Amino acid sequence: MAIRTVLLSILGLWLAYFVIFTVRGWVVGLDLQAELIIRRLVVAGAGVGATFLLWLVLRLFDHRSLALQVAAAVVLAMPTALLIAQTNQMMFADLQDRLESELAQEKGFSLRRDEAGNVIIEAPASGEGEIDESLGPAINRVILPAETATDQWLRLVELALSQYFLLLAWAALYFALLAGARAREAERQGERFRSAAKAAELRSLRYQVNPHFLFNTLNSLSALVMTGKVDRAEQMIQTISRFYRHSLAEDSTGDVALEDEIDLQEHYLEIESVRFPRRLRVHVNLPAQLAHFQVPGMILQPLVENSVKYGVSTSAKPVTVTISAREEYGRLVLTVSDDGPGKGDVGGFGIGLANVRDRLKARFGDEASIVSGATKDGYETELRLPMVKHG
Repeated sequence: MAIRTVLLSILGLWLAYFVIFTVRGWVVGLDLQAELIIRRLVVAGAGVGATFLLWLVLRLFDHRSLALQVAAAVVLAMPTALLIAQTNQMMFADLQDRLESELAQEKGFSLRRDEAGNVIIEAPASGEGEIDESLGPAINRVILPAETATDQWLRLVELALSQYFLLLAWAALYFALLAGARAREAERQGERFRSAAKAAELRSLRYQVNPHFLFNTLNSLSALVMTGKVDRAEQMIQTISRFYRHSLAEDSTGDVALEDEIDLQEHYLEIESVRFPRRLRVHVNLPAQLAHFQVPGMILQPLVENSVKYGVSTSAKPVTVTISAREEYGRLVLTVSDDGPGKGDVGGFGIGLANVRDRLKARFGDEASIVSGATKDGYETELRLPMVKHG
């Protein structure tokens, strides 16, 4: 727990002590208020120092069981209270004698101490007490023997008990603050663990895309080489190089600008156009105002692959793959469609679409959705995402 919090709790405790006893003095009408306040400030300062020392020892038990913490507070608070009580007694001892003497004078008798510490009370004779003949028959004198060491010790312990329970109350407050600090730290640590787990999940899901794409691309490249189309194979290798230089430059778990994501898909379609030079057509519709919104990196890759795999490769006629973006009801809507035979990923949620769905779930929770299915013109997949814009 922060030392600032501990110091504030200690200062608050002794400030409350000072205020309560000062108000009490005013209420009961004690004289010498200015002098009392100064001495009370000294006692409160000693209390702050003693309580801080108590904390220095109690903090050694911060990571122990609550029972051990409570036992330590119960034991250690007593010597701390005795130290404060001793300071209190030293500060107010002479002042107490003065106040008692003034009070005695108001009542018509005198009160003093002799060299041995005995309390001598003298009053006009009233038929009671011992008469001192040397002072005349009109004076009564009562001698109270000086306090013994045991009496002084008992008085000190009695005074310390009030300080003791005050320190126990502070210790309870300290333990409550410590528990709160631990709970907040556990929550922060849990959040860090959840963030790390989410990042690992996103990284795993994204890495499912690259090997899948690489497998398909190498098969296409192998077919070009085996059929003697060396020039087209060389062109494809160069395009693959540009594609991977672009895709691997991005953070594997982070978001990218929508324009960069679509540019990456255009690289991919350029690669596939080497396989299908007459059948593959590409149309991109990206409004300028949406270009800088953020989307998960390579989130469109499986969708574009599906259009090539199930639309272009299975059709004898030209097929247009369309990538478009729009804003609708405060959502970013991304669509990948083709006008091929109308067949998509297996059952609508095969490996590729399942990957996209899981990545959206990991990144946005229930705030994102994916819908995929055949249309009258072919096949379409639509993503609805929160509109995220950084910078």
